[in-house]
Amino acid sequence: MLDIQATNPKATDNAVTSPTTPRTSKKFSPEVRKGLLGLGLGNALEWYDWMVFGLLSAFIGPNFFPNTDPLSATLNALAVFAVGFAFRPLGGILLGTLADRVGRRRVMLLSIMLMAGTTLVIAVTPSYETIGAWAGIILLVCRVLQGISTGIEAPLSTSHAVELVPAGREGYVAGIMSFYVNIGILLASLVSFLCSLVLGAAAMGEWGWRIPFVIGALFGFVVIYLRRALPETMKAEEMATNTPGAVWTGVRKHWLSVLAIIFVVGAAQAYNYAWNVGLPSAARSGFKEDPTAVFALTTILGVILVAGSWIIGKLADGRSMSRWFLITRILAIPSVFLMLFYVQPGIGGFAAVLLGGSLVLVLNMTLYNVVSSSLMPKNCRGTGVALGYGIGVALFGGTASYLLVWLQSMNLSWVFPVYVAVLSILSIVFYLAARRTNGIFVGN
Repeated sequence: MLDIQATNPKATDNAVTSPTTPRTSKKFSPEVRKGLLGLGLGNALEWYDWMVFGLLSAFIGPNFFPNTDPLSATLNALAVFAVGFAFRPLGGILLGTLADRVGRRRVMLLSIMLMAGTTLVIAVTPSYETIGAWAGIILLVCRVLQGISTGIEAPLSTSHAVELVPAGREGYVAGIMSFYVNIGILLASLVSFLCSLVLGAAAMGEWGWRIPFVIGALFGFVVIYLRRALPETMKAEEMATNTPGAVWTGVRKHWLSVLAIIFVVGAAQAYNYAWNVGLPSAARSGFKEDPTAVFALTTILGVILVAGSWIIGKLADGRSMSRWFLITRILAIPSVFLMLFYVQPGIGGFAAVLLGGSLVLVLNMTLYNVVSSSLMPKNCRGTGVALGYGIGVALFGGTASYLLVWLQSMNLSWVFPVYVAVLSILSIVFYLAARRTNGIFVGN
């Protein structure tokens, strides 16, 4: 494959990332390793907090909304879950521009403070029976702030990590950042499972669902402490000349790359939320599967994602991200149709679909953020990647779980896999178009 960095002068603008380690070295300094730990654990926290809400939506809904019908209350909670996604583009615009102006470290610290604080508020907010509609309003405000936080966390933390490590180690970054993301997902499933196992369904519905949120908030304070020492990858002279006008001129110039990022992220996240949130929610609310069994299976899925991301990162390290991305995205097109085998109650069918699609899921979820970062130059990378990420997740990821549950309730289960397959095809088309038009700026 043609090395675009060698032929495209725009691709040299991410040269310096660490004050102590030149990018010509393939080894990591202690400062870089500590930076990767702070970025990775922050990603784990963001995904833990985000997934706990989705996994416990069947319990959260009746506590924050009128409990007239369990399915309606669950759909209300999933709707609030989707609202958080709608504010991710705003987070990308506001915090992404700030990251390109004042540096990565400050924005990464702010992101975690927002997530940890709102998670604690959700944990202690009284139920609908106690404070009426205010319960739902507080929940909605927290999800809006969390949407703004996550609108910058995943894209910027990956871009920050790519800028920290030596050139050629982008595959390692893909693996390690995805590893931490999946640690967060696994912990969300594991904590939910253990709480359900120990407390039982009745106690979980009344108050036990709050425990995972308290754990997330406490974890957040640890990550805030670690991120105080993050290395800054933006030089002082870069920040001095990178005005908001210059940042957005760069974003407009690379509009095709932003469009490609929207679909690269959107297709992966639609698949991800269908497997990690939509299918478990449908199993519990629609098909009345045993919650403990469902949480046990989502925990197994989390183990597969954690181990798989680590292995894939090792295999992809030093190799072409473009080739890996194209192969894994092509595989997603047929594999998403596995969900058609779970159209009626039965924990065995649920297990087969959930675990059967896990391999292709981990392949796609490991690579997509690094691939997105590669499409934007450094001077507008924070804004461009976060904007594309936020729009992609808001349009296609945040709506996926709601859409899946709703289509199953309407006996139109076949529509969702067709929808995700089309998104996957479009992501390939736009990625190839952006790579040919603008080039790539990280890896090859």
